Amino acid sequence: MSSRIIPVQPFDYVVFGATGDLTKRKLIPALYHRFLDGQFDEQSRIIGVSRSKFSDAEFQKLAGDAIAQFVEKDYQDAETIKRFLTIFSYVVNDVSNEAGWGDIKKALRDDPKVVRAFYLAVAPDLFEPIAEQLAKTKVYRRDARVVIEKPLGHDLASSIEINDGVAKIFKEDQVYRIDHYLGKETVQNLLALRFANTLFEPIWNSAHIDHVQLTVAESVGAGTRGYYDESGALRDMIQNHMLQLLCLVAMEPPASDDANALRDEKLKVLRALRPITNGEVATKTVRGQYRGVKSETAAVASYQDELPEDKKGSHTETFVALKAEIDNWRWAGVPFYMRTGKRMAERVSEICIQFKPIPHSIFDHAEGAPKANKLIIRLQPDEGVKMMMMIKDPGPGGMRLRQVPLNLSFAETFTERTPEAYERLLLDVVRGNQTLFMRRDELEAAWMWVDPIREAWDRSSEPPQTYTAGTWGPSGAVALIERDGRTWYEGPNS
Repeated sequence: MSSRIIPVQPFDYVVFGATGDLTKRKLIPALYHRFLDGQFDEQSRIIGVSRSKFSDAEFQKLAGDAIAQFVEKDYQDAETIKRFLTIFSYVVNDVSNEAGWGDIKKALRDDPKVVRAFYLAVAPDLFEPIAEQLAKTKVYRRDARVVIEKPLGHDLASSIEINDGVAKIFKEDQVYRIDHYLGKETVQNLLALRFANTLFEPIWNSAHIDHVQLTVAESVGAGTRGYYDESGALRDMIQNHMLQLLCLVAMEPPASDDANALRDEKLKVLRALRPITNGEVATKTVRGQYRGVKSETAAVASYQDELPEDKKGSHTETFVALKAEIDNWRWAGVPFYMRTGKRMAERVSEICIQFKPIPHSIFDHAEGAPKANKLIIRLQPDEGVKMMMMIKDPGPGGMRLRQVPLNLSFAETFTERTPEAYERLLLDVVRGNQTLFMRRDELEAAWMWVDPIREAWDRSSEPPQTYTAGTWGPSGAVALIERDGRTWYEGPNS
């Protein structure tokens, strides 16, 4: 069965920072795939804006090169690419300079039926000046949309400042704070799994669930990216991606699929998170930093080795594990263990719902004790859902119990290509659908929970625990969960 393609109305998408890495790696390939599938056509326009002195033809070549490099060969259709590139145009503009803003206005169509969207793929300190210039030059419209990327601040105060700057011009219903994790098909399927089936919702609570684990592991390192040392894993991953995943697991069923109904429920979860106070930070959180490893065949540098000289000795964490608790009726007594890090054993993002063991076993003489059920939702790679269940091992000779997975593999079940997250999110902006975007009060509630952890770490003289690149993190992360009598899920045998 193929996906049903629902076309969107014509749009003018203005991309600030059009020559940057995000545009080339993510935005252009995502828009190309949607064009290839017929979700929009030549009636729409993509207008690049940057300080680089490009012509329309040079920007079209940049877009073509991005498709050649970042789109799989099987989807590179020469005729479609040629048609796609005709919708690209370019405006030279320096945000700090008055010149160029009139050219942006000329490039836009004055047609209320054409959706007007601005993607700010630039540093957050440019959000407010861009918004002000859009209003000043009458490019802004009340029905226009603006997309803003993280990092949206480094703490609550800076986040408020950034959002206040945007809010001087754009109303909240016009602002799309993008988190690409929410655009992943498996993340959206978490909603379908919970709220389109009667099987799970009656047992989705503290009476039946022992604990929940959320893991987002990367096998690559931080490299020489200077911005990472200013953020670290807590700000880069926990504050946005992982708290959003936690919300989708823990939220109450919304009244409808309306964007604000769903985001209201996520906000309730964030506000119900028990604060991790200064005295608890040492027992409920672990921060780590990877160290290098050498073998006969390869060598991996430590985080410290990758830093420039003026950053040596940094205490920035490349790994975080923590125990979160939600103070509400559904989740009282159910811990949520989260961990994320660079240079870990493998690249994997998954959610493990660990159910409680059966209250009484009738299989006293069976080989192999019954194990509690697990529901594994894998976000990447090899997207899918597994339910770990107990069965009798086939064959004569007594009762032998074995845990096996009921396995839903997206690759095996759905033959068509799975769209990338940005494909869904970019066109949700055109549709005016904010369901998969963070509302301001969500963002601020997340910062309010994270900030005390960060502040406690900053006050501490303890450096991050070290862990060897290619492992699952520092020993403290193991102790964090095992002192509660539990173990990290790291595959079917764990």
